[in-house]
Amino acid sequence: MQTKNEQGFFAIGIYRHKTEHNIGTLWRSAYVLGSSYIFTVGKKYKKQTSDVVRTWSRIPLFYYPEMEDLLQNIPYDCRIVGIEIDDNAVPLAEFEHPLRAIYLLGSEDFGLPPAVKEKCHFLVRLPGNSSLNVAVTGGIVLHDRITKIPIDLPPNHKE
Repeated sequence: MQTKNEQGFFAIGIYRHKTEHNIGTLWRSAYVLGSSYIFTVGKKYKKQTSDVVRTWSRIPLFYYPEMEDLLQNIPYDCRIVGIEIDDNAVPLAEFEHPLRAIYLLGSEDFGLPPAVKEKCHFLVRLPGNSSLNVAVTGGIVLHDRITKIPIDLPPNHKE
């Protein structure tokens, strides 16, 4: 008998990242917090010492050359949640996470460009007037998700 997955799944990625070191830290947080996969758009990931658990060896790491490539490869019925400082964005505290979500972070300097924001199903913002480090932002968003939609990590899911 098949049962409905009440926890859904999620992934997190960065659009045209700036700093490699921050990505390693984000990937580690994504793995520890139960992400199904990780990805980059526009720039490939280079192995980082800040990814001490070698996340790419434990969950899939995808690379999409352009936003259109990501859009053509998202899982069925999955929603893209852009994380951005934007007047149209919903505050994270009020946001209801979709069961199947892809969280998309922008580069530290420029965020998500307007054409990319238009492709997102939701825009969410964190408190504050300026951007945080991308690894910190991603960790906060994923923590918020697992607080609102608790997940069961496998017993061997260790740091």
